[in-house]
Amino acid sequence: MTDATPYTPPKVWKWDAESGGQFANINRPIAGATHDKDLPVGKHPLQLYSLATPNGVKVTVMLEELLALGHKGAEYDAHLIRITEGDQFSSGFVAANPNSKIPALMDHSTPTPTRVFESGAILFYLAEKFGAFLPSDPAKRAECLSWLFWQMGSAPFLGGGFGHFYAYAPEKFEYPINRYAMEVKRQLDVLNRHLADNQFMCGDDYTIADMAIWPWYGAVLKNLAYDAAEFLEAHTYTNVIRWTDQIAERPAVKRGRMVNRAWGEPEEQLLERHDASDFELKTQDKIGEPVSA
Repeated sequence: MTDATPYTPPKVWKWDAESGGQFANINRPIAGATHDKDLPVGKHPLQLYSLATPNGVKVTVMLEELLALGHKGAEYDAHLIRITEGDQFSSGFVAANPNSKIPALMDHSTPTPTRVFESGAILFYLAEKFGAFLPSDPAKRAECLSWLFWQMGSAPFLGGGFGHFYAYAPEKFEYPINRYAMEVKRQLDVLNRHLADNQFMCGDDYTIADMAIWPWYGAVLKNLAYDAAEFLEAHTYTNVIRWTDQIAERPAVKRGRMVNRAWGEPEEQLLERHDASDFELKTQDKIGEPVSA
């Protein structure tokens, strides 16, 4: 349908009503804390404050992959941040991430705790800290970082653009859905062409670029986000589907996807993660063997 009442922007925009949609109660035009509350701190140096949205899954997958490689220093506590309830606006969370978005990481292994926010920055920080999933060869490193930042710039069109207007907006209008669907299909075509000649995003090496892109684009193609697979003709992006399925079978990815998940089947949820043994309560044939702490 088309909007029969075109909107004329006022000379000065004023926030005088909720924006509508599923997340209207947490959207506002100002930053900062709304209430005082300290963040919990667990027993490990790495403290993650997150939710299993695509951006959160990137980091838990990375941490589980590091543990699978034997990096014991990557042990972590993952605390659940319920964004629909405004946990991200607590004074403690705002101190960890002034942008009030998940995920946020605090590294207590440094002389003064180091805060890292924005999912791409966290992936890069952890890759450098542990010397893993980021090529050392300059050309390959540049390729990896290029795809990492491609995801940072592209995903807002997928989530905040297409996902919002197609799945979450209070009303559906033709123009924004068409505009963002066109861009998402262009992005999927970029990935599909690239993955025709590459096993992973950076050739034969599985890297932080894959960990960044997979939670977003894999979820859409497998109809785990927005219920839009048919609308976007997901089945036509065969190379992306092959890559998506390959990554989804990794045991560390299966574990990472569960952490801080508060929806879906009970066996797929691990609201908080404080030790590798937390996975033992889940179905082992679905997530693989847990990593020793």
